Amino acid sequence: MAEVILEARKLAAESFSGDLRGISIDPFDRRLRSYLIMSMGSLSDERLRILFLDGGRHLLADEVLQSGTLAQLAIYPRTIFRRALELNAAGLILVHNHPSGDHRPSVEDIEATRKLEMIGRSLNVEIIDHIVVTSTHCHHVISNDTLAGTPIPSASFTLRSPGGPARIDHGDIALANARAAMRRRLLRQQLIGTPELFGDPAWEMLIDLFVHECERKRLSISALCVTSSIPMSSALRLAQRLCDAGITRRVPDPIDGRRTFIRLDPVIAHRMRAYFEAGAE
Repeated sequence: MAEVILEARKLAAESFSGDLRGISIDPFDRRLRSYLIMSMGSLSDERLRILFLDGGRHLLADEVLQSGTLAQLAIYPRTIFRRALELNAAGLILVHNHPSGDHRPSVEDIEATRKLEMIGRSLNVEIIDHIVVTSTHCHHVISNDTLAGTPIPSASFTLRSPGGPARIDHGDIALANARAAMRRRLLRQQLIGTPELFGDPAWEMLIDLFVHECERKRLSISALCVTSSIPMSSALRLAQRLCDAGITRRVPDPIDGRRTFIRLDPVIAHRMRAYFEAGAE
């Protein structure tokens, strides 16, 4: 009987997979969610599936790149991005399953996602979403989806100077220079290592916040801490010090009371814009 059920699920997954071909893929599309639950929700070990997409978010490849134990999955960025570059992919949707049945992302899931986002940004490959799958749920790590099947609208952030609105332009020089600064810092860590000697965690946090606000993306405190080159406990204390100094502000998540977002104080955001408009680091 178990074999019959597994075969039925396999056939259903193949049917849903066919529905994804030739369409622009939305991470919240019910066809995608059904396919992922059917194909991965009942697996006994963790697996990492990557959906490689072109610039129009059409599916280039659907591949399981890595597998792990019941409670742990090793993620190797080099493997993921080498394949993305081979396919000339513009974006990726990461998918992994939780055999435990708990659809909530772990701290390690969030940390891995943030690191992959940073690497992808340096290679111009967008991490569109990271979806955690169980037998009944799909949880969207990047999109902050806390209700299965319900997309949460992105918050719109505006940087305002004391005298009026600051410019927000996805192609502006300040944003380009801030992104370049992040890429160089990441490259320095990869080439030289020992971030505890060469890191500048507070400034790295502020750059990450500035880039996210320019891109109109929210950033939680835990996700921000991954950016720094220090342990999570130290990063959390540093994030609190930035808030206490009035450099950043905490913003409660109106949907999930357990989550707190963080953003730059408008005056600091204006000064950072002026800094990066003056040139790249």
